[in-house]
Amino acid sequence: MPEVRYFAGAKAAAGVDSEICNESTLAAIIESRTIEHGPKLGQILGACSFLVDGTLARELDRELPTDATIDVLPPFAGG
Repeated sequence: MPEVRYFAGAKAAAGVDSEICNESTLAAIIESRTIEHGPKLGQILGACSFLVDGTLARELDRELPTDATIDVLPPFAGG
């Protein structure tokens, strides 16, 4: 099962550092985590980048490896 690791604002909104999910796509993870943790996390997830096993994922409906590690990276401020 995929492990989702949250960083920065996503971590604060989820209230956990990481969690194991049963979903098999990023789109399904976004939907289920929004239901589980609330609309604030859903808003943040809509703006996040996702790394799947260290590689930037651009297709939210692509099947994930069953043992994937997903890093949830909110936009970073500053410059």
